[in-house]
Amino acid sequence: MRYALLIDYHGGPFAGWQRQAGQPSVQESVETALRRLEPDCPGIAGAGRTDAGVHATGQVAHCDLAREWDPFRLAEALNWHLRPAPVAVLAAARVADDFHARFSAVERRYLFRLVSRRAPLTHDNGLVWQVRQPLDLAAMREGAGHLVGRHDFTTFRSAQCQAASPVKTLDEIAISALAVPGGTEVRFSLRARSFLHNQVRSIVGTLERVGAGAWPPGRVAEALAARDRAACGPVCPPQGLYLTGVGYPVDPFSGAG
Repeated sequence: MRYALLIDYHGGPFAGWQRQAGQPSVQESVETALRRLEPDCPGIAGAGRTDAGVHATGQVAHCDLAREWDPFRLAEALNWHLRPAPVAVLAAARVADDFHARFSAVERRYLFRLVSRRAPLTHDNGLVWQVRQPLDLAAMREGAGHLVGRHDFTTFRSAQCQAASPVKTLDEIAISALAVPGGTEVRFSLRARSFLHNQVRSIVGTLERVGAGAWPPGRVAEALAARDRAACGPVCPPQGLYLTGVGYPVDPFSGAG
């Protein structure tokens, strides 16, 4: 029987979502917990392969189990066995046998948190990217506008990206700000069916240069048109990035409570 799992995690201690030999991963943590329940449980599949240090509040994975589980009890049992790792199963749901966490997804949503303040971070250390200078939101929004839509994103993907094509449709980039003690938190919300490796961090790093005044907004369009990784701005660090949600034709967790 197939189950979908809604997973929340702090990416700091992990080498990423995907299982890696000799390094801790979120996938391995969840699989180890599942095998405490069913020793012969096969591996799980996740909707997004987040990098080292990247967090999630809405990762989705699926697993196949031999016995029928009440979804609530399955989530509770997994959370018991996941302790003390910073990983939690927010919900579990019985799904059709052809449901696939990755291939059934029609949308992925990411949030990047950036804090502009001079004083060192305390509470959000490891959870946001800190810059010292103030940022121009209007300029960043103008630059971001050049990236929305269907484009060749070669400039904004890692050289190690394994995607078959650099062409992606970016449905939305929303940039908002809120006051925080000593400064401002800027939030970048991005939505697309799928993303290239390092695409979000490359985009945010580039837009930060626009906000800081180092790039005019129009240079973002020039960088995109160059289709050249060398034209990209700096790739920002991973700790501000969160996978916040995965969309499916039918929400598997709509009945979870």
